[in-house]
Amino acid sequence: MRTVDGRVAGRRGQETRQKLLDCLSEMLSSSPYRDVKVIDVARRAGTSPATFYQYFPDVEGAVLEIAEQMAAESTGLAELVEGRSWVGKAGWQTAQEFVDGFLDFWRKHDAILRVVDLGAAEGDKRFNKIRMKILNSVNTSLADSIAELQTKGRVDKDVNPAAISGSLVTMLSAVASHQKAFSSWGVKQTELKPNLALLVYLGITGRKPTR
Repeated sequence: MRTVDGRVAGRRGQETRQKLLDCLSEMLSSSPYRDVKVIDVARRAGTSPATFYQYFPDVEGAVLEIAEQMAAESTGLAELVEGRSWVGKAGWQTAQEFVDGFLDFWRKHDAILRVVDLGAAEGDKRFNKIRMKILNSVNTSLADSIAELQTKGRVDKDVNPAAISGSLVTMLSAVASHQKAFSSWGVKQTELKPNLALLVYLGITGRKPTR
């Protein structure tokens, strides 16, 4: 772990650096990204702006660090579908657990994901790379699952696995980003998950689930 000027940060320095990141994460949960200033993050962490600049070039640099840490956690999403069955009752369970895990991940990292989406939408390649890393963590596994079902004759040979998996992952990320909006449409969270799982199961298998 190094400072901005290349020096190796000691134990206390690493603790200070992480505290600054933790405080910034908390602030992103309650304040618009553009309103967060270095002086406010430093004050919340009980240190000075000069200390902040020892570890990060600016707020955006610190935000990217948080986003990278979050993206590293997204590898756990692949475990929700890798090696799992998509046939019969087991397949229906896979779809439900996948949707549960995906929505939970988005809810846990909601604040930083909003910033990542904003940066990606504005054309910032750094944020777009992080967003794609998260989506790719499950996209490849889903595509492999569809391709495997194809070899067993359970999915039409004309289906493009990458197109289906990419569409489903994009749909899931959009829904996950707007979970609160569904309540305004009269949809409860308890109703959202099984219906989303149904769409995923239909998309992967082309069949109605066995419940």
